[in-house]
Amino acid sequence: MASSSGNDDDLTIPRAAINKMIKETLPNVRVANDARELVVNCCTEFIHLISSEANEICNKSDKKTISPEHVINALESLGFASYITEVKDVLQECKTVALKRRKASSRLENLGIPEEELLRQQQELFAKARQQQAELAQQEWLQMQQAAQQAQMAAASASVTQQASSSQDEDDEDDM
Repeated sequence: MASSSGNDDDLTIPRAAINKMIKETLPNVRVANDARELVVNCCTEFIHLISSEANEICNKSDKKTISPEHVINALESLGFASYITEVKDVLQECKTVALKRRKASSRLENLGIPEEELLRQQQELFAKARQQQAELAQQEWLQMQQAAQQAQMAAASASVTQQASSSQDEDDEDDM
């Protein structure tokens, strides 16, 4: 494999992915380990070639991100025009799958409940929460009223006790 850096640690396609593709494409054919390694190296080199060319095309058009159009133009400029139709089909399929995933990830659609029913349930929950909040506020108000009454009663009792005690003191002074 021709490598730009000459480093054996260059990125490669995972062998498991290549083995899976080989088994799916050629289910009844045995492929030697050397051949599998050669396929991995060829795939890696092909990807490097296409991505380098797509990067050059991207740079020439003053863009910073390689788009699918850049890859398609790279295939054409490198003499792989026969792949373009299939690449466009795969690109469209990928876009369709991505769109379905985005739609499927919508929690609202996953519930299978009509929007009107969800809105009704939400309003019901809000009403229940308001009711609970009102009951809680009522309980707090009653507790405050009881505390105030107890405080008044305690103050009145203390006042009566104080008056009784002071009148007792006056009686004691009169006796002397």
